[in-house]
Amino acid sequence: MTSESTTAAESPLVLRGVAKSFRRRVVLDGVDLAVPAGSVLGLLAKNAAGKTTLIKCALGLLRCGGGTARVFGEDAWKLSAPAKARLGYVPQVVSLYPWMRVAALVEYVGAFYPRWNAALVSDLLRDWEVPPDQKAGVLSVGTLQKLSIILALGHEPDLLVLDEPAAALDPAARRDFLAAVLDAAADGRRTILFSTHITSDLERVADRVAILKDGKIAYHGALDELKDSVKRLHVTAPSPLPADLEVPGRLRQRIEGNEALLSVRGEPPAAAESIEREHRASVRVEDLSLEDIFLEIHREQAGGQESPDREATHA
Repeated sequence: MTSESTTAAESPLVLRGVAKSFRRRVVLDGVDLAVPAGSVLGLLAKNAAGKTTLIKCALGLLRCGGGTARVFGEDAWKLSAPAKARLGYVPQVVSLYPWMRVAALVEYVGAFYPRWNAALVSDLLRDWEVPPDQKAGVLSVGTLQKLSIILALGHEPDLLVLDEPAAALDPAARRDFLAAVLDAAADGRRTILFSTHITSDLERVADRVAILKDGKIAYHGALDELKDSVKRLHVTAPSPLPADLEVPGRLRQRIEGNEALLSVRGEPPAAAESIEREHRASVRVEDLSLEDIFLEIHREQAGGQESPDREATHA
């Protein structure tokens, strides 16, 4: 595994201790994040947890209240024109010139970039059924989002940042979008960061995940490693279990009689072995989807203890 310093040196986007508050409400509380070059990183968080704020601070669209954000080695707040030309961004709320027709808008945006791929843009407009002769102001929300994504892909950016890019797309359009993301990342030279609340989409395209919780990054690493490190344990013992099971890496637990349901993070096999040994219990280890893992991390409570729930225990 690469060291943190090596990863940061090779990363087109690095955040160190980034903080941001609005009217005394802390949104980001010392965020550290280095996105490795060539990776596809999915950013997960609850609604209103600060994903958009993090992205805007990372790109210099908001001034950090503390810490630093660097893009291609430059201060994000003072990003140079050459660095901006290597950057693609799709905001959560798309705002384009409503009086311009799609074809004119494409030509206008393309004029700002020296390496605009007109053939790629033309193909995407056709494949995604975005009418070139329509004004942007009359496009549906979903079609407008498609156009915004196409404009962000047109100059083949080295760093592509997408804030909830598929939120307004129907299932077929989302599938096309995900295919475009995979194509964009296929050669490993382009870095992609996207936030989403659709975990199934993230699992299809991302090789890394970052989870934002309480203003900090609760996890950042390979998606496969996260899935390996968080499991659910179904415990059945020959006699009633204690009210509190001391298990390494426990996130939370539900206990009723001689049965228990635990979620653990870190070394699930070691946790299962510890329970089997100390309580002469049988333990079944359950794999979790990314959505389940996300919910387990956010449901974590002080001490990891929850009130008994017979239905949940036997789920």
